[in-house]
Amino acid sequence: MDQIVHQNIKVNGINMHVAEIGGGGQDQSPAILFLHGFPELWYSWRHQMLHLSSKGYRCIAPDLRGFGETDAPPSVTSYTYLHIVGDLVALLDALGLERVFLVGHDWGAVIAWWFCMLRPDRIIGLVNTSVAFQPRNPLAKPIEGYRASLGDGFYFCRFQEPGKAEEAFASAETATVIKKFFSSREQKPPCIPLEINLGAIFQPPVELPSWLTEDDVNYYATHFQKTGFTGGLNYYRAMDLNWELTAPWTGSEIKVPVKFIVGDFDLTYHLPGVQDYLHNGGMKKYVPLLEEIVVMKDVGHFLNQENPEDVSEHIYDFIKKF
Repeated sequence: MDQIVHQNIKVNGINMHVAEIGGGGQDQSPAILFLHGFPELWYSWRHQMLHLSSKGYRCIAPDLRGFGETDAPPSVTSYTYLHIVGDLVALLDALGLERVFLVGHDWGAVIAWWFCMLRPDRIIGLVNTSVAFQPRNPLAKPIEGYRASLGDGFYFCRFQEPGKAEEAFASAETATVIKKFFSSREQKPPCIPLEINLGAIFQPPVELPSWLTEDDVNYYATHFQKTGFTGGLNYYRAMDLNWELTAPWTGSEIKVPVKFIVGDFDLTYHLPGVQDYLHNGGMKKYVPLLEEIVVMKDVGHFLNQENPEDVSEHIYDFIKKF
């Protein structure tokens, strides 16, 4: 971990914290850009960065807008796909990188899909994890769709009102919040009835999974204690605005080579219709260069940390072909 270098770079009007290892300077080592999810930081990719840098790749992992040591603009309207992809394009420009391999997880996977949609010229290939590409439904906004299919208690819906989710997160120790998210292997969509306080999701205390250390938890907790969770929650709150802004891309395809990885204990794999969509050609319609779908056995949502060696090898097996 000591070999990982940290810097702050001005991109798209904000200061972005970036972790990097491998390659160096403006050299021509093939580069991989890693995008984390919620509630996470660049740190979620530590294992993959060390593994793949040892194979000659330049590995770059920012704290995304709203997370960690990167700036967190106060307005929800500053968290659209256009803003976040704009940050990443500016980051590549600042680092002197014309094209990169892209790897995403959770919200980072959503941003990765849209990076490939908006700027395929900057991406050599994509390894995306956990969250399948969701084509824009022109007939319904996302939150409206979730309310209809999963109810008002679905956590995406419960996160919408500014301040409410923050109160729930603040009702528990930050380390407990991190442990609860990372240790969950619940396959049902998280739904908390409106009459139950959202903070109930952080009770009772949980046991630390074997793949996560107290030092790992403390790294996340220390940063989220400083920043709070609003920046990350704003990704959920900008979903309907994203729907409005991306109308011109309705029906568009992802036109870069793709490998998709998901754990069979990942709650995203058990959302209504997802398995049929993945395995019966649904996603292939919108991602025509999809080369492979990997379902990792007995692995949950945070697969890059839970099973880091296999995830690293899956990434390497894909990108080494280019």
